[in-house]
Amino acid sequence: MSETAWVSPWWEPPLAGSDVEHLVGALDRLRTTFRYKVDELDADGLNTRIGASSITLGGLMKHLAANEDYLFDVKFQGKPMSGPWLENGWRDDNDWEFNSAVDNTPAELYALWDGAVARSRATLTAAIADGGLDQPADITWPDGRHASLRRLVCDLIEEYGRHTGHADLIREAVDGRVGEDPPRDWKPVGPKRTATTT
Repeated sequence: MSETAWVSPWWEPPLAGSDVEHLVGALDRLRTTFRYKVDELDADGLNTRIGASSITLGGLMKHLAANEDYLFDVKFQGKPMSGPWLENGWRDDNDWEFNSAVDNTPAELYALWDGAVARSRATLTAAIADGGLDQPADITWPDGRHASLRRLVCDLIEEYGRHTGHADLIREAVDGRVGEDPPRDWKPVGPKRTATTT
């Protein structure tokens, strides 16, 4: 390979892959961009609000973490919410994650999101190997039809697209961080280290 040959960043979807590779790649690229937008912040940064909006980066992290587990555990597998969500008081309330994030430390919020994404990736990888994207999910529509795993992955891509846009605006207000993609060599760090952070 020549020194000038293009090498895609680790988070870039394939240039010409399969349907599965493109859907999973698009989801992981949005996850990576979102994680970059919320990385290395303290409580003040994670709780920053702009304008009249009540949305914060911490609230977005908790909301998307809950969405990851809800989609793959409840909608796909038919399991109840469990794990960290039972421990921290999860309710089936669309605003709970946004409103309760202020009660979590930055380390807790990063752990919630990172853990949920790791669980989702493992579930999705196993599901694709076991039946592909066309397999039916547990969730049904009012007429009895089951959604496919493909539909659920597309729904999560849409959810990340919406909230990564929110994160763009809020992060710029926090410290000026802008940009569509993370730097090529970026790796997630976690909460901003302060004198009181161990």
